[in-house]
Amino acid sequence: MSTSRRKFIQLAAAGTAGLAVSNALPALGQDSGISTPSGKISVWLTAGSQRYAAQPSLLWKTGGSSGDTILLDTSKAYQDILGFGAAFTDAACYNFSQLAPAVREQLLNEYFSPKEMAFSVCRTCIGASDYSRKVFSYDEGAEPDPELKRFSIDHDKQYILPTIRDARKINPDLFLLATPWSPPAWMKQNGSMLGGNFKKSAYAPYANYFAKFLKAYEAEGVAINAVTSQNEVDTDQDARMPACLFGQEYEIEFISRYLGPEFEKQNITTKIWILDHNYNLWGRAICTLDDPATNKYVDGVAWHGYAGTPDMMSRVHEAHPEKHTYWTEGGPDYTDPEYMTDWTKWASTYAGILRNWARCIIGWNLALDEKGTPNIGPF
Repeated sequence: MSTSRRKFIQLAAAGTAGLAVSNALPALGQDSGISTPSGKISVWLTAGSQRYAAQPSLLWKTGGSSGDTILLDTSKAYQDILGFGAAFTDAACYNFSQLAPAVREQLLNEYFSPKEMAFSVCRTCIGASDYSRKVFSYDEGAEPDPELKRFSIDHDKQYILPTIRDARKINPDLFLLATPWSPPAWMKQNGSMLGGNFKKSAYAPYANYFAKFLKAYEAEGVAINAVTSQNEVDTDQDARMPACLFGQEYEIEFISRYLGPEFEKQNITTKIWILDHNYNLWGRAICTLDDPATNKYVDGVAWHGYAGTPDMMSRVHEAHPEKHTYWTEGGPDYTDPEYMTDWTKWASTYAGILRNWARCIIGWNLALDEKGTPNIGPF
């Protein structure tokens, strides 16, 4: 950056008072109907070891255009922002439960209170992810159970559901995405939740599995706003963790002929997002949305930032501007020596995401311990 972050904040705050707006708009105080602001401007700085550190206040002042002016053009509109947050993994919710009640309450309040960080979009897992205490699904057993007689969310009642309920008490508008890392083992060719691929013969029970999950969570006071059909559709992670290959033709057939119709049949209004994987699969996302039978059930595309570049999301937006864009997993590596201080890198990363139509940014685990656990996966 050619100017320091401190200098940028000062220029941005001071320059806003003397906005030079586009020709289509009158200047502030010139019959615009907008009163010129006055009083002090509160300033905070995040840089190096400082985290949201208070700085000396600035004063509003009127002024003309200059080289440091920020232009606001209200004739152009981009995406609505749904919000920001991270994931209620089994690991994160377990770690919350290990805190003293007062500390847990304080941390949840810092995350979710509208007066604090105000997290408003979060993710949870349909069964085990790699950040779980054990491998589990909601229909355990070696033998097939197409009628889902064994279905149970009892595992989630210990830590996951109580944590989400507490977060929703702090922020009742919290939007929740739910994602499976793997179907139950008996729905897969390898008979395991670790790696492998899906059996097409399990389409119908798997659609009902989603519906039962959503209704069971709702009965526990946790409504889910959106689902993706599979986390990271294009990898089985070498069978090192819960994962499942879900080819494009699988996703198209599953959503168009089973999941979408099942939601219609059961009057489920939860949104369906596709892909839930990296930028470099933008071509697959376009082709999936090109299928009319799938397109009618899909609200948008979920993205991860581990491969490719954010501008690839814009390619999908240009092809299907009627579909929303969501960023659903990523974040810094806690083993990076600059993890706690590299604010500029992640500010730039997140700005790039938002500039390419994303309506939300959801980081990965909300909370791990100092060793990055619990973790049953390789990362």
